Amino acid sequence: MAQKRLPVRKIREVLRLKAAGVSDRSIGMAVGCARSTVQACLQKAKDSGLSWPLPDELDEASLEARLYQDKRGATVRPQPDFAVIHRELSRKGVTRSLLWQE
Repeated sequence: MAQKRLPVRKIREVLRLKAAGVSDRSIGMAVGCARSTVQACLQKAKDSGLSWPLPDELDEASLEARLYQDKRGATVRPQPDFAVIHRELSRKGVTRSLLWQE
């Protein structure tokens, strides 16, 4: 099961507490999330090149964009044309399995 994203307010709190030397378990208890979520948040921040204190020009939207960049854009599969599939299925002898193989 995928982890839920932390709100940006909590991400800022996680980064602040980690810079103050608080343990991951204590940060999780303070923020109200699991230790693994704290670790994942810190890893994303590290991968994005972010550390505490955050730059002043970094607002909530840009912080979220830097942490959660959509890396699936290059591998998105095209969606099938359902109108064509429906039309083909109405023909005699055409099955879904046959269309899938094509």
